Amino acid sequence: MDDQVDDELSDLLASAVAPLGLDLVDIERRATSVRVVVDRTGGVDLEAIAAATRAVSVVLDGHDPFPGQRYTLEVSSPGVERKLRTPSHFERAVGEKVTVRTVAGGEGERRVTGRLASADAHGFVLESDDLPGGERRLSYDEVERARTVFEWGSQSPAAARRGGSGRQAARSPRAAARKPAGRKKVATP
Repeated sequence: MDDQVDDELSDLLASAVAPLGLDLVDIERRATSVRVVVDRTGGVDLEAIAAATRAVSVVLDGHDPFPGQRYTLEVSSPGVERKLRTPSHFERAVGEKVTVRTVAGGEGERRVTGRLASADAHGFVLESDDLPGGERRLSYDEVERARTVFEWGSQSPAAARRGGSGRQAARSPRAAARKPAGRKKVATP
């Protein structure tokens, strides 16, 4: 699929999930599947994923990503450890711990882990005591792959700004269904 079609499909899907209070985070088109990732402040629950799946399915019925072929649609939340591929992915992860592998031939260590201090349209800054000067600025062109790192038992600064651990919403629907009785269910915004 060329970039123009990707942009068009992205715009259509973003418009389809926005009325549900969801943000389109990512779209991956593989050989026989389309993976759509949605999120919102406070995270997504099973009902939000189901509603997003219905909305995305309607769009894909009219804008077939694989004309004449069968494919699988997967709609999910970003998860606790997620890939960072676009500037908006990095911007959403500011304050979280990330690990980055840089392209071969660049300056410095190829594997870098640290707290994502800032991100803009051109690159991002990682902070860590293990880095010379305590931080390293990287452009997106220098990144081979990057992902967030789940930290057990800690609350990321980004999650603190959102008012939660940032991990509860990423639990599986089955885990949420196993909550002990008697706890009050709080509606997500």
